[in-house]
Parts: sequence; C-alpha cells; structure tokens
Amino acid sequence: MSSRAEAIFFYKVEGLYGCFSNFSSHSIVMKSRWWPTTAHYFQAQKFAGTAYAEQIRLAPTPQIATEIGRDPRLPLRRDWEQVKDDVMREAVLHKFATYEDLAKVLLATGEKQIIENNRLDPYWGCGPDGNGKNRLGHILVEVRTILRERVCSSRVIAVY
Repeated sequence: MSSRAEAIFFYKVEGLYGCFSNFSSHSIVMKSRWWPTTAHYFQAQKFAGTAYAEQIRLAPTPQIATEIGRDPRLPLRRDWEQVKDDVMREAVLHKFATYEDLAKVLLATGEKQIIENNRLDPYWGCGPDGNGKNRLGHILVEVRTILRERVCSSRVIAVY
C-alpha cells in the first residue's frame, strides 16, 4: 500500500474519483429493488423492512436520503452497528461490479490508499483531524482487490 502522500482523496461527486462517492448518480438494483444511489441503499438498510426504508429509497436526492437515514428520532435496526460495514461493502461492490467504467477507474488506482476526505465523519471518512477510520476508503480498497481477482480469474479462464 502506498504512503498517505500518494493517496487518492475523494469527497465530492465531481472529478475523476467522484464515482467513489456514495452520492454519485449510479443506480443499483439490490434486493429486487432499484436504488438511485448507494447512499439511498445504505441509509434504507438502517430501517430494512419498514416504511422508512421505502421513504429513503424514494428520496429525490442522496442528500435527502442521508438526512432521513440520520434522523435520530427514527429507530435503527437492532443489529445496525454489527452489519453496517457489510451493508456498505455489499453496496459498493455491487456498484463497481455493475458499471465497468467505474471498475476501471477503481482498478487504475493500483495499490494507492483511498481516503474519503470527509472532515465531518470520523468513521466513514478521515474525520476532522485526518486520522478517522476511513472505513469507506478501506472498503473501496477491498472492492478493488475483489475486482482485480475477478479480472485475473476471467483471464485465466479465457486462456483455456
């Protein structure tokens, strides 16, 4: 893995790495439902099986979906803290596996660190001091590894 100085920082949906954002306008189909963005899917899973999940799915923007999902008055599913990383990984993997152009951008990052430059979120991003957990960045690296393995496997199969 590369040094932090060589890392790829992303946050907004604009630019080369904007597709790394959960707010990027790349819809996915998961659990037999269409989701406008991975943010919509992720936020809705906090309330899986409830009317809140559908309200989030139908939100007009990922910002509004996230606002609803972060509403402290709404009851989160009991296992949310245990499953949230898995839910994020599932959504991110599905997005990059669905869109070949996005997969190419992710694979082209090589071995570089990927950091969500979100100063307001010390869990998913780098946090206010730059030392956050950066879980979204780590998940993108995991997805990159999975995609790379799939590409290598398909090349081996193609040779035979």
